[in-house]
Amino acid sequence: MSGSGDIVDWRKLREFADVDLTRSFVLSWHVESDTLLVDIDLFLTPDHPFYEKPRPAEKACIRPAVIEFPYCESLEADGVSGQGLADIAGKVPHGPITSFRRLANGHYELCGEFGTVCVDAERPILRLKSP
Repeated sequence: MSGSGDIVDWRKLREFADVDLTRSFVLSWHVESDTLLVDIDLFLTPDHPFYEKPRPAEKACIRPAVIEFPYCESLEADGVSGQGLADIAGKVPHGPITSFRRLANGHYELCGEFGTVCVDAERPILRLKSP
């Protein structure tokens, strides 16, 4: 494993500008081809280009989104590994996100109420879903 100098918090990754992952919620995990897809309710900050002022009944601007990990080579969820990617992804529960960081080139760690999920993949892509 690499030294702590290689650790990069999600706030420093350009794909996650103007969002707050620690106020976002994982809805599901699944794999299509070799891409891990994490469906989330994404918290947008006022600086995000798609931010809209919350309606009176809402407390924040939350939009459906997906974090894509293309060319996912391995996936480990709280020590569960050695199975197929889709099998592991299907066993990870949902919940709020507490942290997300890049540990080293191609190694990512997503933590939350669902536990710790380690992903070896290309740089993640964040996409807002169409309403």
